[in-house]
Amino acid sequence: MLTSLAIRNIVLIEALDLSFGDGLGVLTGETGAGKSILLDALGLVLGARADSGLVRGGADLASVIATFEFEKLPAAIQSALTEAELDIDPGEPLIIKRRVKADGGSKAFINDQPVGAALLRELGASLVELHGQHDDRGLVNPRGHRLLLDRFARSDSDGLAGVWAEWRAALDRLDAARAAIAQAAADQDLLMAHLAELAVLAPVEGEEADLAETRAVMQKGERLTGDLEELRKLWAGSDSVLAGLRSAARRLDRIAAEHPLLADALASLDRAVIEAAEAEDKLERAGAALTHDPVRLDTIETRLFELRAIARKHHCQVDDLPQTMRTMRAQLDAIEGGEANVSALEKAAAQAGAAFRVQAEALSKARSEAALRLDRAVAAELAPLKLDAARFRTAVTRLPEEQWGPAGIDRAEFLISTNPGADFAPLNKIASGGELSRFILALKVALAEEGGAATVIFDEIDRGVGGAVASAIGERLARLASGGQLLAVTHSPQVAARGHTHYVIAKSSEGTVTRTSVHRLDAAGRQEEIARMLSGAEVTPEARAQADRLLEGV
Repeated sequence: MLTSLAIRNIVLIEALDLSFGDGLGVLTGETGAGKSILLDALGLVLGARADSGLVRGGADLASVIATFEFEKLPAAIQSALTEAELDIDPGEPLIIKRRVKADGGSKAFINDQPVGAALLRELGASLVELHGQHDDRGLVNPRGHRLLLDRFARSDSDGLAGVWAEWRAALDRLDAARAAIAQAAADQDLLMAHLAELAVLAPVEGEEADLAETRAVMQKGERLTGDLEELRKLWAGSDSVLAGLRSAARRLDRIAAEHPLLADALASLDRAVIEAAEAEDKLERAGAALTHDPVRLDTIETRLFELRAIARKHHCQVDDLPQTMRTMRAQLDAIEGGEANVSALEKAAAQAGAAFRVQAEALSKARSEAALRLDRAVAAELAPLKLDAARFRTAVTRLPEEQWGPAGIDRAEFLISTNPGADFAPLNKIASGGELSRFILALKVALAEEGGAATVIFDEIDRGVGGAVASAIGERLARLASGGQLLAVTHSPQVAARGHTHYVIAKSSEGTVTRTSVHRLDAAGRQEEIARMLSGAEVTPEARAQADRLLEGV
């Protein structure tokens, strides 16, 4: 619920801090005192257009901060905050701030995180439900009527949404299968030709890299052939370097025992012979590896060219060619086995559609039955609210199949007729401001706890009525506020007497400066304010006595 409202430099309000509690809170004051300014200020934090005309004269900046607290954050609000990627602990208050500059610029924040006005408007529908002279939200909006009717009927519309999703998914799978078969059939001849071409080539994953590496080695061999041949000549034959080393080692071996230095020289020569032999072996192996085979090199290059050309043709990498072949085979198989698959998908889609129709028809019946009960409940509230000639009807109409959806097969709308013999029409098309607010009150009473915003505000719902009607309005407002929060801007002492908390709005002037202030009244203050509402400018003892009787009567 709304727990506090801090206003700075909004029209006639210089600085104002208000706290609110649960139950019925009433706001009273003389005409022109500035009650509408409070609602305008609250509208800013709910996403209303930031008009620079709201900034108090002489001020550069106006601001409004509203604090909402919940035992548990409503799902709609939590969803909107999550989608907006706002990091807010579900247990902490929701603090919405709006700043408006005198030049028209504005900024909005939720718990000190910058947001757009669109998000404030989205949250506003779940935070505050405002009913006034120009109501175009809440119960007046036909888009919410079907959901309210379902709640009144205790119907499981969410369950139907799941069945609808299953049906749509089944139809999507069927459409995809049919499209795949149609496309595959159209391309069958081309697929077979491509597959035959690939089958002849028989590409293997990793083949391109192996061929490229072999070709690179052979190309090196072609460049190194002359050098390797010269080295072979140096190391081969009886007069080669290695043969000379071995001959010297044999001769030195015969005389090495004659002197230690000769023995050391022999050891060194033996190591040289071993190293030279290893070098000779490596040269021979390198020569074998780098052997230039023009025929094989040409075969490798031809193979690489063919692989890369067909990969370009199919817009893929060479290593992806085997998968391309598998995909083509699957497409051809789909043509042959696709009809059986489509038949199974058609059956599944038909079953899902039948399941949706069964549940949708049951929900439609529940809606029609609940509509009659709701009509009777609202009708019972109309006469006490001075709407004796009015009639209320909940119209449940069948939608054409192309408009069916997760909410079912019906459209629901609340309609009224304000005069005998007049046609029924939407709430906001017929009812005047005062009538509309009283219709909304009757609806709210009939719907009781079937959903709505955390805070409900009625702006001058009692305009143009008094006596027993005003008492009936006050009694119903108090009943609605039980266990929740409802604020009422009122001119009626009968309504004001029903309030759990009472705020008085006053305007004062100092020279050329005019200010609006709001004060929470104590028991004595409530008596005096209700007495003023009863008697006018001069409060009489009789008015105070009547005020006492009103307060005692609640």
